[in-house]
Amino acid sequence: MSGLVPGPRPVVATADELLLDDLVRLATAAGAGLEVAADAGMARRLWPAAPLVLVGADLVADLVRASPPRRPDVVVVGHTLDSRGLWQGAVELGAEHVLQLPDAEQWIVHRLADAAEGAGRSAVVVGVVGGRGGAGASTLAAALAVTAAGRGVRSLLVDGDPLGGGIELILGGEDCTGMRWPELVATEGRVSAGALRSALPRVDDLVVLSWDRGDLLTIPRAAMRSVLNAAGRGGDLVVVDLPRHVDEATEAALAQCTLALLVVPAEVRAVAAAARVRSAIGALVSDLRLVVRGPSPAGLDGEVVAAALELPLVGELAPEPRLDVMLEHGEPPGRRGKGPLATLCRRLLADLGIDGARLAAPSAQGDRGDRGDRGAQPAADLDARPGRRARQDRRARRNGTAA
Repeated sequence: MSGLVPGPRPVVATADELLLDDLVRLATAAGAGLEVAADAGMARRLWPAAPLVLVGADLVADLVRASPPRRPDVVVVGHTLDSRGLWQGAVELGAEHVLQLPDAEQWIVHRLADAAEGAGRSAVVVGVVGGRGGAGASTLAAALAVTAAGRGVRSLLVDGDPLGGGIELILGGEDCTGMRWPELVATEGRVSAGALRSALPRVDDLVVLSWDRGDLLTIPRAAMRSVLNAAGRGGDLVVVDLPRHVDEATEAALAQCTLALLVVPAEVRAVAAAARVRSAIGALVSDLRLVVRGPSPAGLDGEVVAAALELPLVGELAPEPRLDVMLEHGEPPGRRGKGPLATLCRRLLADLGIDGARLAAPSAQGDRGDRGDRGAQPAADLDARPGRRARQDRRARRNGTAA
C-alpha cells in the first residue's frame, strides 16, 4: 500500500509571540504542522516550497524589502490591521487575503487543514448503481475498489445502500474494527481526511465504510457530503455503492461523482427496470455510463442494451466462475486479479486515468491472490470443506442470514 509522503509544511512568518501562539493553536486544531520563520530572511528561504504562507502583520514590511517571488496561497494575518502601509505591503506581496484575529480563526483552521492534506488533489469518485435488484452493482463496486487498492491506489469503498446488508460482508471484513455509518451520521462540516481513514475498518489495503447490523436506515445529506469530501482529499479513488431509490444521501453522493456506472443484466425486464433508474439518477450526475452483465437468456448484447437505455457502454461482464461461492466465503471480488470482473475493473481504472506505475502488472505474489493454492479448488470442494462450511455457518448466524 502506498503511503502519504510528507511534504512541505505551511509557513508562519512572524516575530510576534502572541500571534505565533494563536497560529500554532489554530494549526493544532487543523492537524497541521508549521514551519516558523522569525525573520524575513528565513521566510524568503521557505517561501517557494510552502503549500501556504501566513505572514504576520509585523513582518510584512521586512518581507516586501526581501522581495520574494510572486506565488499563490499567501495570507497576511494579525491582531490589528490599521496600518495603511500594511495593506500596501500585502498588495506588493501578492497576498490573497488580509485577515484579523480572532474573527478569521475558523477560516484559517480550514485553510491550514487544506494545506496539510493537499486541497489541490481530489480523488476520482465513482458511484455504482444497479439497474434492478441483484444486478451485481455491489460486487462490481467492491471489485473496483479491491483491484485499485491491490495495485497501490489509495482507495476507499463507501456503502451508500442502507438496505444492502453491508458491503463489508462481500469483502469478508465484518470482524474488522473501525467506525460504521451509525457512528458517522451526525457528522457535519469539515472532516479530517487522515482522521477518517484512520477511524474506518481496513480490509487488506482497502479502507471501507459500511453498515453494522443495527436498525439505522438513513444517511443525512450533510453526513454523506462531509464523508465524501474528506475521502476525496485523502486518497486517489472513492467508490460508492448506491441504492436504486434516490434519497438525500444518494443525491449528495451523485453530485460528487466523477462518474456513475449503471449495472444492468442483459435481460428484457432488467432493461425496463434500468430505464426507470436512469430517469431517476440521470439528472443528478454529470457522467452516467453502462455496464452490461451477462449471460443473456434472450441473446441481448451490450450494444443493444446501451441503445435501449441511450447510455455509453463501458464494458460487458461475462459470468465469473465460482464467484458466488467466493463471495459466500468472504473472499473479496477481484482480489485474485483474474477473470472477467478483474479485467473489467483494470480497464475502468485505466479509462479513469488511475494508471501508470500504480497499475503495473501484478507481482508474482499478487497473482497468487488468495493464500496458497486455494484458487485451484473446484467450487464443490470449496463449499464442502468442513472448516469452510463451519465458518460460513458462523458468518450467517452472526449476520442474521441463517434460516
